[in-house]
Amino acid sequence: METESEPYVRLATLRQLHQVMADMNTARSLADTLQTVAEGVVNGLGYELAAVNLVRPDGDLVVAAFAGNAAAEALITGRVGPRPSWDRRLGMGEQWGDLVFIPHTEGWVLDDDDVPQWYTEGPAPRFEDEWHPADRLFAPMYTPGGPSASRGELIGVLSVDRPRNGRKPGAWGREALQMYAFQAAIAISNARLRANMQRALVRLEREQQALRASEESFRQAFEYAPSGMAIAEMGGDQHGRILRTNDALCRLLGRPASAMRRYSFSDLVHPEDIGTLLRTSAEGGRAELRLGRRDGTYVWVSLRNSVVADAADGPRFLLTHVEDIEERKRRELQLAHRASHDSLTGLPNSAELRSRLSSRLCQRPTLPGALESLDAAYGHPAFDANGHGFDFRPGGDVEVFEGFDHHVHTIAPDGEHDDGTKGLAVLFCDLDGFKSINDRFGHNAGDAVLIEVARRLSRGVRDGDTVARLGGDEFVVLADGLGRADAQDLAVRLRNEIIQPIRVDGRAMRVGASFGIGWAHCGMTADEVLKSADERMYVEKRSRPKQHRRAG
Repeated sequence: METESEPYVRLATLRQLHQVMADMNTARSLADTLQTVAEGVVNGLGYELAAVNLVRPDGDLVVAAFAGNAAAEALITGRVGPRPSWDRRLGMGEQWGDLVFIPHTEGWVLDDDDVPQWYTEGPAPRFEDEWHPADRLFAPMYTPGGPSASRGELIGVLSVDRPRNGRKPGAWGREALQMYAFQAAIAISNARLRANMQRALVRLEREQQALRASEESFRQAFEYAPSGMAIAEMGGDQHGRILRTNDALCRLLGRPASAMRRYSFSDLVHPEDIGTLLRTSAEGGRAELRLGRRDGTYVWVSLRNSVVADAADGPRFLLTHVEDIEERKRRELQLAHRASHDSLTGLPNSAELRSRLSSRLCQRPTLPGALESLDAAYGHPAFDANGHGFDFRPGGDVEVFEGFDHHVHTIAPDGEHDDGTKGLAVLFCDLDGFKSINDRFGHNAGDAVLIEVARRLSRGVRDGDTVARLGGDEFVVLADGLGRADAQDLAVRLRNEIIQPIRVDGRAMRVGASFGIGWAHCGMTADEVLKSADERMYVEKRSRPKQHRRAG
């Protein structure tokens, strides 16, 4: 009868085993899967107690699920056993395939170790295959990795106790527990994968929400920024082409957004500032330059770049911040103008005059008449057609004087007669009779006279010539490319302009002017040039009778 009923018992057990496997593979979460695995041992394999010890990320094992005894479950669930202690247990006892059985004759040494465990009581065994209360049976669970020889990583251990039939499992029972542990490992791995995927999906959704919020924040910051913003293409044939602009930039340049997309900043920048734009770095580059408005005028802006990077393809777009600095630039130019120009007449002042004069002169003398002697001494021309100076060293080596490779030497006409040489004439002008106007009519009248004299001098010279006020009633004119006769004619014309009556507050006032003509040439300092012209002016002033100086 027993032999006839054994197949029936195994079939019922298989049905139970099939059901618990189906349950653990359809659990909704990792926690449910672990609990279903523990309960499946009790309901499907005929053990009274079962625990699932799960490997944590740090390698230790935690009691993640328990079935069969509520008191024991409350006692040990959540407790952790160190991995070395578990490795010791799995290396002891008898190896039943992948199972580990530690009989009570050996297991007593584990009673006091630090692995969470429970204790059962019962009578001593009466026959050889009867289960002892101190016997231990473990079913390691490995990640799927093929046959036992190439099994995967340990993910947990099933601890089972007290078979209901009171006997140690036979071959079939061992095979069933081992197969169950294998399927449980698959179910746990899948549950973990699902849990990880769910966490990843939740994290991805949060990141996408954050990205959408960030993009919306950027869009609003871009669109409603009080200063100009633009996004331009970076790299390729369309490098620098404007892709998008905000309202502030469109208003600043007076151009609609649709029209802005036809340009790059190089199309809009002032021609004199194109070099500044090209030298501006893409990453954190900053420049101050002028951009063209639709009406043809230009506005000073501060332009700052940053790169909008793509994680996969690298830098792709250029974000440009454009700030209107027209008012600040105007103030800076006004301050610079005030520092270099006379506050009363608006003419360049003494410092600016000396700066302009010094920029034309070098320290290498080129006095007329000395050129031939230098040519004779060197046996070669001492200066080329542009006046560049050379140092002819022994051996025929020719070296341009350092710092003079782009300098055109300034020379002066020779002697007191016009020899056809053109030079830089310095006309020193001192007004005659100006002090009496200040004394009789006051300084306001004197200032009005000085302003009118400055206007007449400026009107009487060419574009590119410099008219400066040294101070008081002294003026200086720099006129390049003049011969001696040309300079004398210019002095006469300017004197005739100055001596014409000047009306101030309904009164006609007249001043005269004395001119001294000096010549600037390399080897002189600016002060030496001005002193030479000043001395010639005094010579000219003293040569005219005092009563005629005012009338010119």
